[in-house]
Amino acid sequence: MKQITLLAALFFAMFTVFAQEAEVKKENGPQISFEDTLHDYGDIELGSDGAYEFAFTNTGNEPLILSKPRSSCGCTVPSWPKEPILPGESNNIKVTYNTNKAGSFNKTVTVYSNAKGNSTVVLRIKGKVLAQANEALPTKESSVGAAPVNK
Repeated sequence: MKQITLLAALFFAMFTVFAQEAEVKKENGPQISFEDTLHDYGDIELGSDGAYEFAFTNTGNEPLILSKPRSSCGCTVPSWPKEPILPGESNNIKVTYNTNKAGSFNKTVTVYSNAKGNSTVVLRIKGKVLAQANEALPTKESSVGAAPVNK
């Protein structure tokens, strides 16, 4: 009889510990979950629309507040919702890349919030802005305005 009582007490103790661990893993507070954190524009034309919206949801149980996102350079401009995002609601962070310069790019926007567990999230954009055919780099033969060489 003592063995059954001892086993029952041990089982109850183990069950209580596992139940408490499960409750600890679920944090109270706001949580931010992005659909994706990387957008690849691929090859895009010079001067084209460089805007993309990163969708996110507050999966927590308290309002989510975003503070000013920081971009890795002035050519990437983020815009974000200033009002609190209530639990279960979704919204977007719009990132606009200036496509007026040809070449490859790989930029980041760091999002700061009051989210528990992931208060800092890095969003990334990359791609290549193609030069237009008439904007090829000048060669020695086609240098315009070069001073004549005296012999």
